[in-house]
Amino acid sequence: MANKTIFITGTSTGLGKLTAIHFAKQGWNVAATMRTPEREEELQQYGNVKLFKLDVTKVDQVQSAADQAIAAFGRIDVVVNNAGMGTYGPLELAEEKDIDWQFAVNTRGPINIIRKFVPHFRASGGGMFINISSFMGVTTAVPLGSLYNMSKFALEGLTEGLYYELKPQNIELRLIEQGGSSGNNFQNNIVWNKDPNVNVYDEMIGKVAGMMQHADSSRLDDPQIIVDTIAALATGESSKFRTVIGEDGNNLLAMRNSVPIEQYLETIAQGYK
Repeated sequence: MANKTIFITGTSTGLGKLTAIHFAKQGWNVAATMRTPEREEELQQYGNVKLFKLDVTKVDQVQSAADQAIAAFGRIDVVVNNAGMGTYGPLELAEEKDIDWQFAVNTRGPINIIRKFVPHFRASGGGMFINISSFMGVTTAVPLGSLYNMSKFALEGLTEGLYYELKPQNIELRLIEQGGSSGNNFQNNIVWNKDPNVNVYDEMIGKVAGMMQHADSSRLDDPQIIVDTIAALATGESSKFRTVIGEDGNNLLAMRNSVPIEQYLETIAQGYK
């Protein structure tokens, strides 16, 4: 039986690269995609990894990268929608381009990928989409994250809704709700909304930005745990539709489900006063 193949978005750094390396070492074929594959050196050392240029917000690049990967490997068995970014700060101060970019990368990007691969999976007799979400896609936890929450809540709803369409075609859907992970590059992908003429949010921005910048690494998820979860889902070792990773995420979700929403929101708000 031929080796299985996994297609991963956002593999230039962080979780995406770690996932690509893990599957390569496990003998899988890996279609590793990124916006600038010409700069990548580490992944090129693996004979079973091929790099493809892909900005998930550009439909033409999605079409091209997917077609090239299918041609290179014959078929794709698992697709991991990993590429993402975060826009933080007051919604009032967000620039139009940043609002659109938040949705384009975190929500429309996976839509573009899924729409392209559904016909391939159907023709192949099945496949799996693993969507990398966040515990902030199932519960609000950080003030000033309304746009990021919006994009991940949308990804959660999209994935649940697709279950009914795709399950009858033997196409599986999985969600991973991660928190921040040590060694990941999420801080490099954050855009902060601000305006020097509006200072009503300054104190809150300072507290939230400080919390993110100086997060205790011991509280961040080990990225290998996330990679192992992806692997368990891809191989069928786990068949969970939704996997929340990390103590913080699980605790927040438990609190969200155990108290009225008004109490939950006020409890979170008090933590930033």
